[in-house]
Amino acid sequence: MKFDTIPFEAEKLLDWLDLADAIRAGHRMPRAEVGDTFLRREPDTLLSRSAWIDGLGMAVKTATIFPENPADHVPAINGALNLYDDTHGVLEAIVDFHLVTKWKTAADSLLGAILLARPQSDCILIVGAGAVARALREAYGAAFPNARFQVWNRSPAGAEAMAAHYPDTVVASDLESAVMASDIIASATMSRAPIIEGAWLRPGQHLDLIGAYRADMREADDEALKRARIFVDSRATVLDHIGELKIPLEAGVVSRDDVIGDFYDIEAGAFTRNDDDITLFKNGGGAHLDLMTSRYIQKKWQDR
Repeated sequence: MKFDTIPFEAEKLLDWLDLADAIRAGHRMPRAEVGDTFLRREPDTLLSRSAWIDGLGMAVKTATIFPENPADHVPAINGALNLYDDTHGVLEAIVDFHLVTKWKTAADSLLGAILLARPQSDCILIVGAGAVARALREAYGAAFPNARFQVWNRSPAGAEAMAAHYPDTVVASDLESAVMASDIIASATMSRAPIIEGAWLRPGQHLDLIGAYRADMREADDEALKRARIFVDSRATVLDHIGELKIPLEAGVVSRDDVIGDFYDIEAGAFTRNDDDITLFKNGGGAHLDLMTSRYIQKKWQDR
């Protein structure tokens, strides 16, 4: 089998709900040690993330994020992931970057929604129409199979192409009305300024924020944070690093105590909701999630 066909063969073995369970199980292990390095040449970013989980091993993922690449028909995000053995530190596998990133990112948000969104959610809005948005459509579709989906994108053509690809998915022409009509809103854009307003939110909704990954980026405004019960996947990779929380924390809009929990608090019962709560989950990613996902993929490949 050619190397470039392996990711496609591996993807056939994967399951969104299984991976969400694997990520939850990974957070029962010793807390990960993580390290991030950002290098920038505007508007481009070189991001290296590493993690070590005792008993699970080590992962180092390097990503290049070039937002203007799509104009040249080149993916905006590229990179590589190395997986190391926990016992001797030897290189065990080089796992396809795009495969890991797709499944890690969407399963991270999926676990947040399984824990925080109303199980009967029947209208889901995807904000954005890129690769991450499509992965979210697939992941949310696995957990909410009876839901209707909307997609909004700054470029209507992108939303139309995505809607045509998936059943029960329609284009939303107006973001405000689409947010107000949805039970779950999942935002995956590269916006630096908030595009989702807290005034649009209503009790019972779940807001999933994925796109912001730098200190100068955010997708939701201050009002959204003030109205919502706030959760993150990892305090260590979000609070001091990503503008979605870093900016309002530094401005005193919210405090660290307003962040109710991260995935290491699941077993302690932190991830709870009432039907009239607005829940906000910030998906900040992190190499520890790449490590958990890579181990899941490696096991599925070895057991095939």
